[in-house]
Amino acid sequence: MITKSFLCVQMIVNFPVLGWMRVSGNGGNHLKNVGGVLMAWLVFSTLAGAGSMVVALLLFERILRKDPGTGRMLEIYSAIKEGALAYLRRQNRTLAVFVLVMAIILGVVATVLRNATIGLSMAIAYVLGSACTTLAAYLGMRAAVETNVRVASAARKGLKEAFPVAYYGGAVMGLFVVGISLFGITVLFFVFRELLGWADVDATDVVLSFSFGASALALFAKAGGGIYTKTADISADLVGKVELGIPEDDPRNPAVIADNVGDNVGDVAGMGADLTDSYIASVAATMVIGAEIGNPKLVTLPLLIAAMGLFASIIALAFVARSIRRSPGRALNLGTFLTCGIFVVLLLIAVRFSGLEGNSWLGVFLPTLAGLGAGVVIGLTSDYFTSIEKKPARRIAEASVTGTAINILMGFSYGMVSITPPILCIAATTIAAWYLAKAFGIDPFYGIASAALGMLSIVGTVISADAYGPISDNAKGIAEQASLGEEVVAVTDMLDAAGNTSKAITKGFAIGSAALTVLALFAAYAHLVNIKSLELMSPQVIAGLFIGVMMPPVLSAMLILAVSRNSERMIEEIRRQFREIPGLAEGTAKPDYAKCVDIATAGALRELLPSGIVAIVAPALTLIVLGKEALAGFLAGSILSGIIFALFMANAGGAWDNAKKYIEEGHFGGKGSEAHKAAVVGDTVGDPFKDTAGPSLNTMITVMSLVAEVFAPLLLLIFSR
Repeated sequence: MITKSFLCVQMIVNFPVLGWMRVSGNGGNHLKNVGGVLMAWLVFSTLAGAGSMVVALLLFERILRKDPGTGRMLEIYSAIKEGALAYLRRQNRTLAVFVLVMAIILGVVATVLRNATIGLSMAIAYVLGSACTTLAAYLGMRAAVETNVRVASAARKGLKEAFPVAYYGGAVMGLFVVGISLFGITVLFFVFRELLGWADVDATDVVLSFSFGASALALFAKAGGGIYTKTADISADLVGKVELGIPEDDPRNPAVIADNVGDNVGDVAGMGADLTDSYIASVAATMVIGAEIGNPKLVTLPLLIAAMGLFASIIALAFVARSIRRSPGRALNLGTFLTCGIFVVLLLIAVRFSGLEGNSWLGVFLPTLAGLGAGVVIGLTSDYFTSIEKKPARRIAEASVTGTAINILMGFSYGMVSITPPILCIAATTIAAWYLAKAFGIDPFYGIASAALGMLSIVGTVISADAYGPISDNAKGIAEQASLGEEVVAVTDMLDAAGNTSKAITKGFAIGSAALTVLALFAAYAHLVNIKSLELMSPQVIAGLFIGVMMPPVLSAMLILAVSRNSERMIEEIRRQFREIPGLAEGTAKPDYAKCVDIATAGALRELLPSGIVAIVAPALTLIVLGKEALAGFLAGSILSGIIFALFMANAGGAWDNAKKYIEEGHFGGKGSEAHKAAVVGDTVGDPFKDTAGPSLNTMITVMSLVAEVFAPLLLLIFSR
C-alpha cells in the first residue's frame, strides 16, 4: 500500500507535464493547447474516481474474509442485515416514483424553454445523480452491516485486531462515495463538453442537474434514516433504561434489533448521502461560477482539486489503520491531520502548475487553504462542546443530579453557545476567501466556492471516520447481545468512545462545509440570474428573507414531530410485549424484534416525503410569486437560520449523549441512579436533534439552493420581473 502511495505522489509530481501535452485528433484547437490541459485534468480526475472505487471494493473484499464469529453473533447479524436491506428496498421503491416525476418535470420545463436535447440531458443527469446517492448509501450500509459483526469478532483478540477492521469498514464508504461522485461529475462533463462539443455553460447545467438529483435523494435518505434510527433509539431507551432498568443493548428489549438497524440506515447510509450531496454540490457550484466567468481552466480545475483530495485520503489510509497503539481516537485524528497535510502539498503542486496566468493561481490556492483550515477548526469546536472528556458534557452530567429540567436547560444553553466559534470561523473564511481571490485577479465568488471545495476535498477521510462510529457502536451491541464477555465488551467500548467523538467532529465538519457550499451555490445563483446586488429595503427581498429564515425551524419541527409520532407507536409495542409475553422480562422468552423493525420502517417511509417536497416547492413558489431578488433573500435567510439551527441541534444533542455516557461510566451515581434517568431523558431529547433534524438541515439548504440554480434561469424566461 505504501509503495502504491509513493507511485501516486510521483504521478502527481509529473502531472504538469501531462497538462501541456497536445492531444491529437480531429478536434482542432478545441483539443489543443488549453484544451490539452483540460483534457488531461478530466482524464486524471476520472482515473482518481475510478481508482478510489476499486480501492473501496478491495477493502470490502478484505473485510469479508474476516471471521464473522459465533453462531449467536451470526444470528444477530442476520437480523440486522435483513432489517436494513428491507428498509432500503422499501425506501428506494418509494423514492423511485418521486425521482421519475421530478425528472419528467425538469426535462419538460427545460425542453419547452430551451430545447429537447438539453431537456433530455438534464433529466437523465438528474436520474444519474439520484442513482449515485442511492448506490453510495446502499454500499456504505452493506459495508457497515458486514463489518459490525467482524469487528465484534476481532475484539476477542484485542484492540489492535479490532480497530483496523472498523476503520477499513468506514473507509469502504468514504472512498466509494467520493469516488463515484467525482467519477460521475467528470464523466458527465467530459461527455457533454468534449465528446458532444457543448459550451461550458450548457455542460455545467447538466452537472447541476446531476447535483440536484444527488441532493434531493440525500435529503430523503437522511430524513428517512434519521426518523428510523431515532424512533428505535428513543423507544428502546425510554422503556428499557428508564422504565425497566435494563442495559442499552439487552436482547430482552424488542427494539434492540431495530436500534441496530437504525445505526446502519441512519448514521451510515444517511450521513454518507448527506456528505455526498455537499461534496457534489461544492464541485458543481465552483464549475458553474467558472463557466459564468468564461475561463475554461476555472471550470475544470475543481475536478483536479477534488482528485488531489481523494489521493490524499487514500495515501493517509495506508498509515491510519497501522498507527493504533492504545487510543483509537488518536489514530482517527492522525488520519484527519495527515490527510490535510498531504492534500496541502498536492494542492500546491496542482494549482501552481495549472497554467493560470501570473500569480492568479494564488487566488485559488489560498481560499482553498482557508476553507480547509475552517473545516478543521469547526471540527475541533464540535469536539470541545460534545466530547465526553471536555467541560460542557461533564457539566451537563453534573446538572443531571438536580433533575431532568436542569439537564435539558444546561444542554440547550451549551448548544446555543456552541454556534459562536463556527459562525465566526465561517464569517472569517468568507471574508478571507473573497479578498484573497480578488487580490490575485480571481472572481471573489469563485474564491468562496474554492473555500467550500477545500473543506470538502478531504471528505473521503471524513466519511471514513464518521462511518467508523456507528460500526463500532453496532459491534458493541453485538458483543453484549452475544454474551462475549466483559473483556470483549471493554474493547468495543474503547472503539465506541472514539466513534462518538469522531461522529461529533464529522457532524460539525458536515455543517460547516454545507455552510460554505450553499454560499458558493448562492454566488452561482447570483451569476446565473444576473443579480449584482440586493436592495435590503426592497419589500420583496425582506419578504424573501423572512420566508427563508422560517424554513429551517419549520422543517426541523416536521422531522422531530415525525420521530415523536413514530416513537409513540413503538413505545406502546415494547410495553405490550413485556406485558403480554410470559418470561420476556426474565429472559426465558424471545421478543418479537420484527414488529418493532416494521413500525420503524413504515413510519419513516410515511414521514420522509412531506419535508422533502416542502424544501423543493418553497423556493420555486417564492421565485414565481415574488421574483428573483426575493428568491435571493429567501436563500440568504435559509442559509443563516439553517446553519445556526444545524449547529445548535447537532452540538446540543452530542453533549446530551456524552453526558449520559459519562454518568454510565460510574460518575454521579452511575447506571440506574436518578442522575442517570435524567440524563437518559436529556439524551432522548437530543437524539432527534443531532441525528435527524440537525444533519437534515445541511441537505435541505443545499436542495433549496440547487432548486434555485436549476429552475430559476428556466422559470425567469416566463416569470420575468
